[in-house]
Amino acid sequence: MSAVAITPSSIIRLVDTFYGRVRTDSVLGPVFEAKLAGKWQEHMPRMYAFWTKVLLGTGEFEGNVFGKHMALSGIDKEHFVRWLTLFKLTAIEVFGAEDAKEAILVAERIASSLQLGFFGEIRVKGQFN
Repeated sequence: MSAVAITPSSIIRLVDTFYGRVRTDSVLGPVFEAKLAGKWQEHMPRMYAFWTKVLLGTGEFEGNVFGKHMALSGIDKEHFVRWLTLFKLTAIEVFGAEDAKEAILVAERIASSLQLGFFGEIRVKGQFN
């Protein structure tokens, strides 16, 4: 990872851009809105902290990401396809193709873990899996 491209401020840009896309996406938007309607302002700092922790190893994020996501209903393969597609697009846009690789790899690992929880198998593989 490049210390220049991936910084706390570029992570905020990644998260803001990504979740802006998620909120308007026809597949993901309804799932996120059902859970976060009226709560986006409190949710976003948690996402900044999460991605700062996983990409830079710094920050104060604490939480049960797996458990929170397992509580969602109606999740299927298409949700993972869209989530990974939007994340990859956004990461490359924000960090550049080379520097985005680590962030995309992390996102694919998260998606794989969640898919195992939801389906008992990985149904959507990313380019780095």
